[in-house]
Amino acid sequence: MDIIFDAELVEARRRRAIAAGDHNAAFLLDIAGRELAERLSVVERQFEQGVELHGGTGTAAREAKATGKIDNMVRVESDPTFAVSGEDITVAPLDDVPLEPDTVNLIVSPLALHLINDLPGTLVRIRRALKPDGLFLAAIPGSGTLAELRDVLLSAEVEMTGGASPRVIPFADVRDVGGLLQRTGFALPVIDAETYTVRYDNLFALMRDLRGMGMTNALAGRSRKPLTKSFFLKAAELYAARYSDPDGRIRATFSIIYASGWAPHESQQKPLKPGSAKMRLEDALRGSQNEN
Repeated sequence: MDIIFDAELVEARRRRAIAAGDHNAAFLLDIAGRELAERLSVVERQFEQGVELHGGTGTAAREAKATGKIDNMVRVESDPTFAVSGEDITVAPLDDVPLEPDTVNLIVSPLALHLINDLPGTLVRIRRALKPDGLFLAAIPGSGTLAELRDVLLSAEVEMTGGASPRVIPFADVRDVGGLLQRTGFALPVIDAETYTVRYDNLFALMRDLRGMGMTNALAGRSRKPLTKSFFLKAAELYAARYSDPDGRIRATFSIIYASGWAPHESQQKPLKPGSAKMRLEDALRGSQNEN
C-alpha cells in the first residue's frame, strides 16, 4: 500500500477545523449532506440502522435522518470533539470501519474517503458491514477540485525556486471511483459528479476556508520547507491574473463525485451472462434493415 497521506496530520487538521467552528467554511459539507439526503429520499426503502462515517460536522447524518427513511442513525468520528452537545458517537480512526459484518442497512460517507491511504480496503470493510441489499452513499472530492490553486502554486514555485513539490492533494476521477466500487464488491454502482464554482476576494480568503475545512496539504511527500510571504504574494498575483472575474474576485472549483452501491443480494438485477443472448447482434441488425 502506498502511503500518500500523513494520517496523523490529516487527523490533526480535521480536529483543528472542527475546533475552530467556522460554519461558513463548512459549506461543502452542507452541500454534500443535502445532496446525499436528496438521493436517499428517492430510494423506495426504509433503513433500520444508518451510519455516518467521518462526516465532520454531522450535517449528512442530520439531513439523512430528516428524510424519514432511517429509523436510527449513528455517527463514527476520529475524536470525541466531533460530537455535538449531548451526542454519543463511536470513535475510530479515519481509515477504520468499526462495524461488525452484516450489521447495518445504510452507510453514508461525506467528504472523507479522499484522505484515506488504503481506500480499496476501506471500501471492502464498508461493504462487509452492510447487510445484504444495504446501501452505501458517498460524496468524494473529484478531479478538477482546486485546479486553479494547484496551477498557481506550481507556477509560483517554479518561477521563484526553479523546482516544485506537491501542494494540493490528488483527487480521483469518476471512472476511478466507479471501478473501485466494482472491484470491492458493490452491486449496481451509480456514479456522477457535480461541479461548484465558489468566488473569493483573493487567494488568502480561499486558504482560510481550506483551513476551516481541514483540507490543507497533508501529503506524506510534501515539502517541509516553510513557505515565505513572498511566495504567497506571488501565488495571489498569479491567481488574480489567471482566474479572476471582471469585479476582481477569484474563482475556485470544487468537483464532488456522488457514488452509490449496494451490498449484493439475490433479489437485485444482474447482467446477462456472456453468450446468453437469444439472437446475434448481426442478425438483429440485418432483420431491422430488411424491415426498412
